[in-house]
Amino acid sequence: MKNILQKMGVSSNLLSQEEQDFLRENGYLNLGKLLDNASLQVVRNRVNEILEEEGDNAGAELMQSPSIKHPKESGASRLGDLVNKGAAFDIFYTHPKVMAAIRLVLGEQFKLSSLNYRAALPGAGLQKLHVDWPESIQNQEFMVCNSIWLLDDFYIENGATRVVPGTHLKPTLPAEVMNDPMDSHPDEKIIVAEAGSVVIFNSHTWHGGTTNHSTQPRRAIHSYFCKRDQVQQTDQRKYIKKSTLDRISKEAAFILGLEEGE
Repeated sequence: MKNILQKMGVSSNLLSQEEQDFLRENGYLNLGKLLDNASLQVVRNRVNEILEEEGDNAGAELMQSPSIKHPKESGASRLGDLVNKGAAFDIFYTHPKVMAAIRLVLGEQFKLSSLNYRAALPGAGLQKLHVDWPESIQNQEFMVCNSIWLLDDFYIENGATRVVPGTHLKPTLPAEVMNDPMDSHPDEKIIVAEAGSVVIFNSHTWHGGTTNHSTQPRRAIHSYFCKRDQVQQTDQRKYIKKSTLDRISKEAAFILGLEEGE
């Protein structure tokens, strides 16, 4: 896989030593604004088109996945299988700096697990503190890692994601040590960042959405990765379209788990 990543422009020097250390120690990292305003608007427009096209069936692929625990949320709108819904989404699993951060957490043998959209609606969005793996991890053999691409500014009032730094290194899960994981944690940090930014989450780090007290949805795309030997949340072999394969590179297909590589 090293050759695949090199062809995609992925190298360790895309992350500064400070960024690498922060991600290792805290379990998350804001990579800054990776989508310029023009690209951001293209993505927003395409999301709006899909929401209109799919209507009540929006997010149906999430319901069909045996690997997604909570495919439907009251107070959140969802879309699934964005891999097959337009070229605007290709960057979400091919951006070199994002791939470099995912590799830092998971090692070289990883693939995309799912590419989904989530919007916390006004008055909703609160999630319990949780991790995205059923048990705590020993020896830092991390299995899953998420990248959250902000389609809107994230700030306290609109229900930005909270994270408890360093908890990916703990031998316990939130439900094991908190009376109520819906409560605030004394060490939690709220992710405040501008639209177009990408935040990497080691998915073993305790995290969750907060309540959106604004009058607008808080929108994001989740590009979620897993170790290469794990089951994908969205089975790309089942869903992949010929038009998608014709569009993307062999390296991108490899990240989707569809091609063999070195």
